[in-house]
Amino acid sequence: MAQIEEQLSNKQVLATDYITGNPKQTDMYLKTSTISLQLPLDSSEAVLVKNLVLSCDPYMRGTKRTDRNNLFYSFSPDSPIVGYGVCKVLDSKHPDFKKGDLVWGVTKWEEYSIIKTDSLIKIEHTDVPLSYYTGLLGMPGMTAYAGFYEVGVPKKGDYVFISSAFGAVGQLVGQLAKLMGCYVVGSAGSKYKVDILKNQFGFDEAFNYKEEQDLDATLKKYFPEGIDIYFDNVGGDMLEAALINMRRRGRIVVAGMISQYELDEPQGIKNLLNIVYKQIKVDAFTVYDYYHLYPKFLDTILPYVREGKITYVEDIAKGIESGPDALVAMFTGKSSGKQVVLVANE
Repeated sequence: MAQIEEQLSNKQVLATDYITGNPKQTDMYLKTSTISLQLPLDSSEAVLVKNLVLSCDPYMRGTKRTDRNNLFYSFSPDSPIVGYGVCKVLDSKHPDFKKGDLVWGVTKWEEYSIIKTDSLIKIEHTDVPLSYYTGLLGMPGMTAYAGFYEVGVPKKGDYVFISSAFGAVGQLVGQLAKLMGCYVVGSAGSKYKVDILKNQFGFDEAFNYKEEQDLDATLKKYFPEGIDIYFDNVGGDMLEAALINMRRRGRIVVAGMISQYELDEPQGIKNLLNIVYKQIKVDAFTVYDYYHLYPKFLDTILPYVREGKITYVEDIAKGIESGPDALVAMFTGKSSGKQVVLVANE
C-alpha cells in the first residue's frame, strides 16, 4: 500500500514579473501553496529545508543588462523570490547533509523549500545568532574579509576609505581595518548612518556624501596625506574623487558599483591617469572565488564576535508576510541595520 505523503501549508513571496531597477511592493505578492515533507526519490542533489531567516541584499535588484555570470536572478515571474538565507534540513538524500542540519546558502522566499546543495554551507557554530549567517558570517562577511585581506593586502597604519560603509560589507571592512591599526573613514547616505559608523563601529571619521558638493575636497579634508586602500562599493563620482587622492602604490578594491547598475549608459571615469602616475593597483573580485577560505574566515571573525570586538547591527522583520516591505526598506535606505526577515524559529 502506497504511503500517503504529508503535505504542509507553505506561505510564499512570489515575483509578479522580471524587474528592472529596485524592487517595489507591487513587484511581489503573497501566496499559500502546499509542499510534501518528503523529497522525491531522484533528489540526491537537493534537500528539503525549513527556512528560518531570509536575507535582503543589494544584488536583489533587476538589471537592464543580461549577465551570464550571475549565480541566480532574484525575480522570475510567478516564482518565489530567490536569495540567501539560513535553513534547517528536514529531508535529505545527499551524503553531506542530514535531517536536522543547519545550513546557509541560496534558498527561496517561502516557509519550506526544495533547494540544490551546491551553494549550501553547513553551520557548525551556533553560539552566535543564526541570523548572523545572512550577513556578518555569511556572504557579505566573506566579501568583506576576502576584499580587505586578500585583495587589499592591508598593513598596520594604512589610510583606508570605504564607500557605502554602512552596508553589511562596508561596516565589517571598517571594523577589520580598525582592528589592524588602520585609519578609517567611511561614506554613508544619512546623518544617522554617519553617527553609527563613528560611535558604534569605531570609524575615525565618516561623512554624508549627499551633503558634500565637492567629493575631491572632502577626501582631501579627511585624507590630507592620501588614501592607501579604497574599498569601492559605489563607483562613479566617488571613484573619480578617490583616484585623485590615492597614495603612491595604493590599492583600490572594487567590490561593487552601485551608482552604475541602473544607468542606460555607464558613466565614464575620469582621472584614470593617476593609476599610471601613482602605480595604483585596481583589483575587482567576486566572493565566489574565495569561499574555499571560509574556515579561515570563521577562525578570524568568530573570536572577534565572541569577544565583543566587532559590532553588528540588524533590522529584523518578523514573519514572511513582512518580506516585501523589508526588501523595499533596504533599497530605500530605511533599514536601521542589516535587513533580514525572521520566518521561523528553529
